[in-house]
Amino acid sequence: MAIAGPGGVDDAIAAGLDLDGTPIPAEMLSLYNEVMELESQRARSGVKKSMRNRIVKTGSKHFDQATLDRRLQEAGWEGLKAKEIAFFYS
Repeated sequence: MAIAGPGGVDDAIAAGLDLDGTPIPAEMLSLYNEVMELESQRARSGVKKSMRNRIVKTGSKHFDQATLDRRLQEAGWEGLKAKEIAFFYS
């Protein structure tokens, strides 16, 4: 199964298949779906905050710390917080 793009993993989960084509165990899918359902019901604090959180989480895989910090600030967000640096860059 070829997985790409932001929805690729969601598509694989919906198909019940791992990247190598093997089935994902029913117990794993059940727990995942239960947690995602609970998450879908959680109140949100704002779109821009959610966007920033996603950028930090994913951006830390693609940018070094200084670059991500600079890019966040250039876009108008707060730079990386100490706890984010510790979690994503240590």
